[in-house]
Amino acid sequence: MTRTYRTIEVPVAGGDLHVGVWDAAGEADAPTVLLVHGVTSSHLAWQFLADALPHVRLVAPDLRGRGRSNAVEGPAGMAVHADDLAAVCAHLGLPPVLVVGHSMGAFVAVAFADRHPDAVTSLLLVDGGLPLAAPAGLDPEELVAAILGPTAERLSMRFRDVDAYLAFWRRHAAFREAWSPQLERYLAYDLVPDGDGLRPATSYRTTVDDTVDLTTGSTVPDALAALRRPALLITVPRGLQDEPPGLYPLDHLADALSRVPSVEHRRYESYNHYTIVMSEQGAAALALVVAELAASAPIAVDALAAEAAAGGSLA
Repeated sequence: MTRTYRTIEVPVAGGDLHVGVWDAAGEADAPTVLLVHGVTSSHLAWQFLADALPHVRLVAPDLRGRGRSNAVEGPAGMAVHADDLAAVCAHLGLPPVLVVGHSMGAFVAVAFADRHPDAVTSLLLVDGGLPLAAPAGLDPEELVAAILGPTAERLSMRFRDVDAYLAFWRRHAAFREAWSPQLERYLAYDLVPDGDGLRPATSYRTTVDDTVDLTTGSTVPDALAALRRPALLITVPRGLQDEPPGLYPLDHLADALSRVPSVEHRRYESYNHYTIVMSEQGAAALALVVAELAASAPIAVDALAAEAAAGGSLA
């Protein structure tokens, strides 16, 4: 049997959160995994993982300020996003779940495990969640530019149509070797009308607030210091522009890991910050880890996963 995909609206403070649900293929008792996307992303970033894990129910919201949740009103920040996740779990009546967070979503996942520990079994943090090597002494706009660069600049751009937006992304260094129909669907979903053209759905102001909070706020450091759930961090050697050394230079990573010895670490050498999640090979590698963490019984994964996992190593 094939899996089904649906979307629901979940009431949260300030509006309704748009949530994607990939139901497991013909298995009412399948494990459930909660997925949390990155800072300018949406729930469709996880469709690659959904393809690789047909026998796991996946629940993935558009975080407030992003995707079809971009009209949710009120402040953001890691604690607010964490409470939104709790509302999603309560709305769906989920048991305690494995939480997988990518990029900013990993920081949200850490805050969620701290604020709502009874909702979480374990954490899989994908290229995020531990403190970044952020420059000191920058104002909020400078900090966002330093960390996100062109990713933040894109939010102020306008595009004539979907084809123009796809053409913009085709030039992106991170996806030169990983273009796919799923990626095109993800990118097209990102657009909302603006005058005579289209713009990315993500709120720039929310992006600034969240980036400042995850880099300079106390929510994540306090949550890491009090971490009560097993956590595995996956890092990659190349960043948002496919550039080395990525978000976690090795010296900085070693220091960050030494401060949270309860967090395990694996390095996946074959991917960049995007392709570890938004490519067939990267998602297949993640699928094996999710299957390992989500249930004690074996979970069927796509056949490609075994090959993709060769790029991973224990650190």
